[in-house]
Amino acid sequence: MKEQIHTIPINDALNNAGECPLCYIKERAFKHTMDFCLGSGASYMESDIREMTDTMGFCGYHFKKMFEYGNSLGNAWILKTHYKRTIEEMDKQFKKFTPSKKSFKDKFIKNADTEFSKNSIANWIAKRDEKCFICDSIEKTYRAYLDTLFYMYVRDPSIKEALKNSRGFCLEHFKDVCITADAKLNSEQLKEFYDFMLPLMEENFKRIYGDISWFIEKFDYRNKDADWKESKDAIPRGMQKLSGEYVDHPNYESKK
Repeated sequence: MKEQIHTIPINDALNNAGECPLCYIKERAFKHTMDFCLGSGASYMESDIREMTDTMGFCGYHFKKMFEYGNSLGNAWILKTHYKRTIEEMDKQFKKFTPSKKSFKDKFIKNADTEFSKNSIANWIAKRDEKCFICDSIEKTYRAYLDTLFYMYVRDPSIKEALKNSRGFCLEHFKDVCITADAKLNSEQLKEFYDFMLPLMEENFKRIYGDISWFIEKFDYRNKDADWKESKDAIPRGMQKLSGEYVDHPNYESKK
Protein backbone atom coordinates (compact mmCIF):
# COMPACT_ATOMS: atom_id res chain seq x y z
CA MET A 1 0.00 0.00 0.00
CA LYS A 2 1.46 3.35 -1.07
CA GLU A 3 2.15 5.60 1.90
CA GLN A 4 -0.10 8.62 2.27
CA ILE A 5 0.15 11.47 4.73
CA HIS A 6 -2.42 9.87 7.07
CA THR A 7 -0.81 6.41 6.93
CA ILE A 8 2.80 7.44 7.63
CA PRO A 9 2.26 7.80 11.42
CA ILE A 10 0.84 4.24 11.57
CA ASN A 11 3.93 2.78 9.93
CA ASP A 12 6.09 4.98 12.15
CA ALA A 13 4.25 3.77 15.25
CA LEU A 14 4.59 0.10 14.27
CA ASN A 15 8.30 0.57 13.58
CA ASN A 16 8.79 2.19 17.01
CA ALA A 17 6.00 0.40 18.87
CA GLY A 18 7.86 -0.93 21.90
CA GLU A 19 5.13 -2.27 24.14
CA CYS A 20 2.25 -0.58 22.27
CA PRO A 21 2.00 1.33 18.96
CA LEU A 22 -1.03 3.28 20.21
CA CYS A 23 0.94 4.51 23.23
CA TYR A 24 3.46 5.85 20.73
CA ILE A 25 0.74 7.57 18.69
CA LYS A 26 -0.80 9.18 21.77
CA GLU A 27 2.59 10.39 22.96
CA ARG A 28 3.29 11.97 19.56
CA ALA A 29 -0.17 13.57 19.54
CA PHE A 30 0.47 15.02 23.00
CA LYS A 31 3.79 16.55 21.93
CA HIS A 32 2.28 17.96 18.74
CA THR A 33 -0.57 19.58 20.70
CA MET A 34 1.82 21.07 23.27
CA ASP A 35 3.95 22.53 20.47
CA PHE A 36 0.80 23.86 18.79
CA CYS A 37 -0.37 25.57 21.99
CA LEU A 38 2.92 26.88 23.31
CA GLY A 39 5.65 26.23 20.77
CA SER A 40 7.78 28.55 18.68
CA GLY A 41 4.96 28.99 16.15
CA ALA A 42 3.22 31.14 18.79
CA SER A 43 -0.27 29.76 18.20
CA TYR A 44 -1.28 31.24 21.56
CA MET A 45 -0.85 34.70 20.03
CA GLU A 46 -3.59 34.01 17.48
CA SER A 47 -7.00 35.19 18.68
CA ASP A 48 -8.87 32.27 17.08
CA ILE A 49 -6.62 29.77 18.86
CA ARG A 50 -7.11 31.47 22.22
CA GLU A 51 -10.85 31.48 21.53
CA MET A 52 -10.70 27.68 21.38
CA THR A 53 -8.51 27.31 24.45
CA ASP A 54 -10.61 29.85 26.38
CA THR A 55 -13.80 27.94 25.57
CA MET A 56 -12.50 24.50 26.53
CA GLY A 57 -9.89 25.29 29.16
CA PHE A 58 -7.48 22.65 30.42
CA CYS A 59 -7.56 19.83 32.93
CA GLY A 60 -5.25 19.89 35.96
CA TYR A 61 -2.97 17.21 34.49
CA HIS A 62 -2.36 19.22 31.33
CA PHE A 63 -1.97 22.51 33.20
CA LYS A 64 0.92 20.80 34.96
CA LYS A 65 2.35 19.64 31.62
CA MET A 66 1.99 23.18 30.22
CA PHE A 67 3.89 24.58 33.19
CA GLU A 68 6.62 21.97 32.76
CA TYR A 69 6.85 22.82 29.04
CA GLY A 70 8.47 26.07 30.08
CA ASN A 71 7.00 28.87 27.94
CA SER A 72 6.09 31.32 30.71
CA LEU A 73 4.91 34.09 28.38
CA GLY A 74 2.75 31.70 26.38
CA ASN A 75 1.21 30.28 29.53
CA ALA A 76 0.57 33.78 30.85
CA TRP A 77 -1.25 34.84 27.66
CA ILE A 78 -3.39 31.70 27.68
CA LEU A 79 -4.20 32.16 31.37
CA LYS A 80 -4.98 35.86 31.00
CA THR A 81 -7.66 35.44 28.33
CA HIS A 82 -8.98 32.24 29.88
CA TYR A 83 -9.36 34.00 33.22
CA LYS A 84 -11.19 36.87 31.49
CA ARG A 85 -13.71 34.44 30.03
CA THR A 86 -13.99 32.52 33.30
CA ILE A 87 -14.71 35.70 35.27
CA GLU A 88 -17.40 36.70 32.76
CA GLU A 89 -19.05 33.28 33.06
CA MET A 90 -18.68 33.37 36.83
CA ASP A 91 -20.37 36.75 37.03
CA LYS A 92 -23.36 35.44 35.04
CA GLN A 93 -23.61 32.30 37.16
CA PHE A 94 -23.34 34.18 40.45
CA LYS A 95 -25.92 36.80 39.43
CA LYS A 96 -28.57 34.24 38.54
CA PHE A 97 -27.80 31.94 41.50
CA THR A 98 -30.39 31.42 44.19
CA PRO A 99 -29.67 29.09 47.11
CA SER A 100 -32.11 26.18 47.08
CA LYS A 101 -34.66 26.02 49.84
CA LYS A 102 -34.19 22.96 52.01
CA SER A 103 -37.15 20.78 52.82
CA PHE A 104 -37.67 19.12 56.18
CA LYS A 105 -36.42 15.86 54.64
CA ASP A 106 -33.23 17.52 53.36
CA LYS A 107 -32.21 18.40 56.92
CA PHE A 108 -31.63 14.70 57.62
CA ILE A 109 -29.42 14.08 54.57
CA LYS A 110 -25.82 14.22 55.75
CA ASN A 111 -23.94 13.13 52.62
CA ALA A 112 -23.98 15.52 49.66
CA ASP A 113 -24.87 13.98 46.33
CA THR A 114 -22.05 15.57 44.33
CA GLU A 115 -22.90 13.72 41.12
CA PHE A 116 -26.41 15.14 40.81
CA SER A 117 -26.16 18.47 42.57
CA LYS A 118 -29.07 20.91 42.51
CA ASN A 119 -26.58 23.72 42.96
CA SER A 120 -26.21 25.60 39.64
CA ILE A 121 -22.74 26.90 40.53
CA ALA A 122 -21.50 23.39 41.31
CA ASN A 123 -22.96 22.13 38.02
CA TRP A 124 -21.32 24.97 36.07
CA ILE A 125 -17.92 24.07 37.57
CA ALA A 126 -18.52 20.35 36.94
CA LYS A 127 -19.21 20.99 33.25
CA ARG A 128 -16.03 23.06 32.98
CA ASP A 129 -14.06 20.20 34.52
CA GLU A 130 -15.27 17.85 31.78
CA LYS A 131 -13.48 19.82 29.05
CA CYS A 132 -9.80 20.18 28.17
CA PHE A 133 -8.40 21.50 24.89
CA ILE A 134 -5.35 19.20 25.02
CA CYS A 135 -7.31 16.09 26.06
CA ASP A 136 -9.79 16.73 23.25
CA SER A 137 -7.10 17.30 20.61
CA ILE A 138 -5.19 14.17 21.60
CA GLU A 139 -8.34 12.04 21.69
CA LYS A 140 -9.46 13.20 18.21
CA THR A 141 -6.03 12.41 16.74
CA TYR A 142 -5.86 9.07 18.54
CA ARG A 143 -9.33 8.00 17.36
CA ALA A 144 -8.54 9.02 13.78
CA TYR A 145 -5.37 6.92 13.72
CA LEU A 146 -7.10 4.00 15.41
CA ASP A 147 -9.57 4.00 12.50
CA THR A 148 -6.67 4.37 10.05
CA LEU A 149 -4.91 1.36 11.59
CA PHE A 150 -7.85 -0.89 10.69
CA TYR A 151 -8.30 0.78 7.31
CA MET A 152 -4.71 -0.20 6.56
CA TYR A 153 -5.06 -3.63 8.18
CA VAL A 154 -7.75 -4.58 5.66
CA ARG A 155 -5.87 -3.20 2.62
CA ASP A 156 -2.17 -3.67 3.41
CA PRO A 157 -0.82 -7.18 4.19
CA SER A 158 2.37 -5.65 5.62
CA ILE A 159 0.38 -4.04 8.45
CA LYS A 160 -1.04 -7.42 9.38
CA GLU A 161 2.45 -8.90 9.46
CA ALA A 162 3.78 -5.95 11.47
CA LEU A 163 1.06 -6.51 14.08
CA LYS A 164 1.80 -10.24 14.21
CA ASN A 165 5.47 -9.47 14.84
CA SER A 166 4.76 -6.74 17.40
CA ARG A 167 4.49 -6.94 21.18
CA GLY A 168 0.74 -6.34 20.97
CA PHE A 169 -0.87 -3.44 22.80
CA CYS A 170 -1.09 -2.15 26.33
CA LEU A 171 -4.24 -3.30 28.12
CA GLU A 172 -5.78 0.19 28.17
CA HIS A 173 -5.49 0.64 24.41
CA PHE A 174 -6.38 -2.98 23.65
CA LYS A 175 -9.86 -2.15 24.91
CA ASP A 176 -10.16 0.46 22.11
CA VAL A 177 -8.61 -1.96 19.62
CA CYS A 178 -11.29 -4.56 20.38
CA ILE A 179 -14.12 -2.02 20.08
CA THR A 180 -12.76 -0.63 16.78
CA ALA A 181 -12.05 -4.06 15.33
CA ASP A 182 -15.63 -5.13 16.03
CA ALA A 183 -16.87 -2.01 14.22
CA LYS A 184 -14.49 -2.08 11.22
CA LEU A 185 -13.90 -5.75 10.39
CA ASN A 186 -16.28 -8.34 8.97
CA SER A 187 -16.81 -11.73 10.65
CA GLU A 188 -14.05 -13.50 8.73
CA GLN A 189 -11.57 -10.68 9.33
CA LEU A 190 -12.48 -10.57 13.02
CA LYS A 191 -11.81 -14.26 13.48
CA GLU A 192 -8.45 -13.96 11.77
CA PHE A 193 -7.56 -10.89 13.85
CA TYR A 194 -8.45 -12.38 17.23
CA ASP A 195 -6.91 -15.76 16.31
CA PHE A 196 -3.45 -14.20 16.29
CA MET A 197 -3.96 -11.15 18.50
CA LEU A 198 -5.27 -12.86 21.65
CA PRO A 199 -2.36 -15.36 21.89
CA LEU A 200 0.01 -12.48 21.09
CA MET A 201 -1.38 -10.37 23.94
CA GLU A 202 -1.14 -13.24 26.41
CA GLU A 203 2.37 -14.14 25.28
CA ASN A 204 3.61 -10.60 25.79
CA PHE A 205 1.96 -10.18 29.18
CA LYS A 206 3.73 -13.38 30.25
CA ARG A 207 6.97 -11.93 28.88
CA ILE A 208 6.54 -8.82 31.03
CA TYR A 209 5.70 -11.01 34.03
CA GLY A 210 8.93 -12.93 33.44
CA ASP A 211 10.97 -9.72 33.21
CA ILE A 212 9.49 -8.39 36.47
CA SER A 213 10.06 -11.74 38.19
CA TRP A 214 13.70 -11.80 37.11
CA PHE A 215 14.14 -8.16 38.19
CA ILE A 216 13.11 -9.27 41.71
CA GLU A 217 15.36 -12.35 41.57
CA LYS A 218 18.35 -10.14 40.74
CA PHE A 219 18.14 -8.72 44.27
CA ASP A 220 18.94 -12.17 45.64
CA TYR A 221 22.65 -12.21 46.47
CA ARG A 222 22.98 -15.53 44.64
CA ASN A 223 22.11 -13.77 41.37
CA LYS A 224 24.24 -10.65 41.82
CA ASP A 225 26.58 -11.64 38.98
CA ALA A 226 23.85 -12.99 36.71
CA ASP A 227 22.78 -11.19 33.53
CA TRP A 228 19.89 -8.74 33.92
CA LYS A 229 18.51 -10.10 30.64
CA GLU A 230 15.61 -7.80 29.60
CA SER A 231 14.59 -6.86 33.14
CA LYS A 232 16.39 -3.56 33.85
CA ASP A 233 13.44 -1.47 32.64
CA ALA A 234 10.78 -4.03 33.57
CA ILE A 235 9.02 -1.71 36.03
CA PRO A 236 8.24 1.20 33.64
CA ARG A 237 7.43 -1.22 30.81
CA GLY A 238 5.20 -3.22 33.12
CA MET A 239 3.35 -0.10 34.24
CA GLN A 240 2.94 1.09 30.65
CA LYS A 241 1.64 -2.30 29.51
CA LEU A 242 -1.20 -2.04 32.04
CA SER A 243 -1.97 1.69 31.97
CA GLY A 244 -0.98 3.06 28.56
CA GLU A 245 1.32 5.68 30.15
CA TYR A 246 5.08 6.15 29.61
CA VAL A 247 5.85 6.52 33.30
CA ASP A 248 9.61 6.90 32.75
CA HIS A 249 9.57 9.56 30.01
CA PRO A 250 11.04 12.95 30.95
CA ASN A 251 8.91 16.11 30.97
CA TYR A 252 8.26 17.43 27.47
CA GLU A 253 9.82 20.90 27.34
CA SER A 254 9.92 23.80 24.92
CA LYS A 255 12.59 23.59 22.25
CA LYS A 256 14.69 26.69 22.86
